[in-house]
Amino acid sequence: MAQGLLGEKRPLAGFLDADGIRESVAALEDAFAAEPGVQVLHTFAAKAASLIPVLRLLADCGMGCEVAGPGELRLAVEAGFTPARIVLDSPAKTRDELRLALALGVAVNADSFGEIRRIEEIRSPGSASVLGLRVNPQVGGGSIGAMSTATATSKFGVALRDPGAREQVVRTFAERPWLTRLHAHVGSQGCSLQLIAAGIAETYRLAEEVNEVVGVRRITGIDIGGGLPVNFADDEARPAFADYVAALRAEAPGLFDGRYDLVTEFGRSLLAKNGFIGARVEYTKDAGGRRIALTHAGAQIATRTVFMPDAWPLRVGVFDGEGRPRNGPSMVQDIAGPCCFAGDVVAHARELPELREGDFVVLYDTGAYYFSTPWAYNSLPRPAVYGFAGGTGGLRFAPVREAQSLDSVAAESGLHHAGALTGLYEKP
Repeated sequence: MAQGLLGEKRPLAGFLDADGIRESVAALEDAFAAEPGVQVLHTFAAKAASLIPVLRLLADCGMGCEVAGPGELRLAVEAGFTPARIVLDSPAKTRDELRLALALGVAVNADSFGEIRRIEEIRSPGSASVLGLRVNPQVGGGSIGAMSTATATSKFGVALRDPGAREQVVRTFAERPWLTRLHAHVGSQGCSLQLIAAGIAETYRLAEEVNEVVGVRRITGIDIGGGLPVNFADDEARPAFADYVAALRAEAPGLFDGRYDLVTEFGRSLLAKNGFIGARVEYTKDAGGRRIALTHAGAQIATRTVFMPDAWPLRVGVFDGEGRPRNGPSMVQDIAGPCCFAGDVVAHARELPELREGDFVVLYDTGAYYFSTPWAYNSLPRPAVYGFAGGTGGLRFAPVREAQSLDSVAAESGLHHAGALTGLYEKP
């Protein structure tokens, strides 16, 4: 507030704790370092915070990058990740996307047998890309169906328990010496450690089966995905990465004996608790006995929370116009956003100190997915994002992404082709 990053003219912004991000990466590395026999490439799931300065910070911390399309691949390259530390995952890769990935030498996890055949047509023998196949261990879903990727009918990977699928996987590896990695991702938020570990253990057993049938160590690496759930109830980061490793060791101790290189793809668990959203209260009103605070943070920046409030609840902090905590008696209030539909509410019936025009609310644990990938509903401009770090001289701030201008909004909406449709009716 004192530096003018939030105020009447800047009513919405996202903030990232750079020190906290580095500490989260260190916690991940330490958890796996406790298993000294295994080589691990930790990649960050770019979709969780697709912002080049964030990706560059993670690259500087020694991370790799998992990408899910050509846009994220471009961001990863611009952020400075070397191709050998980039993994491409996507269920619908085009031939051109595959050609680019193979030319660069990034790792590729095929999502289907059809994609394996496509790679076989395209790849050159000299490609440096590590190539794998994603499988769906079909161990079931967690509490959020949309985030569960190991259900019976998940769109991802080869469904291992379908008739004949497991045998086809084994044949696919037996026939293709260039295929050396298995990949599985059970899900993320809403999936327990036990469920995640069960899916990875099934993938490990499949790798053992393939290698036994082939008679050599054809599979040399296992990409175990990410998916560590985040605690949105309070400040504690739980479960910890060490808990995740312990669950894997209990279910599949052979993962850590050094015979397989591992790849991880964590995203939300590294960033969520290291970011928050600040939003100005523009108006307050009463309706049906309920106080409603109209803010600038709604579905355009908290999309999952608005549409699935029970699955993605957020904690809310209340501050006055100078940034000081708002105290006083609590009252039941809705925290609503600026989008033009009735369901645009980020917090329903919360007991909070009374909000007033010019106050600010903070939405905690939003460092992943929220402000980094906003929704352009109502042509609302993307908010500014700032990073900060501590030190003896106090907090230092740096811009991560500038607030989107209205000129940019208009350009993205086809301004330069404004007469294209009316021109279809002009006489030659």
